[in-house]
Amino acid sequence: MEENRKELLDSLVDIRDVEIDETLPIEERMKSYVEQIKNPYMFKVGDTIVRVSYANTQETLNDNFVNLLASM
Repeated sequence: MEENRKELLDSLVDIRDVEIDETLPIEERMKSYVEQIKNPYMFKVGDTIVRVSYANTQETLNDNFVNLLASM
């Protein structure tokens, strides 16, 4: 089990290594983020695996994603 976790950790991008150019338009920031993070639904922060999911609300995935990037 621990070996599988290590393999998963090794395959994930650490979000602390993602760099967003705040001078870019939001669409370009989104593209840059996805290109760098590889999988926006699963990444790591150090040795912690982060899985992203969204609640059943009126906000769309795009709304939440734009809000996330705008806050960076």
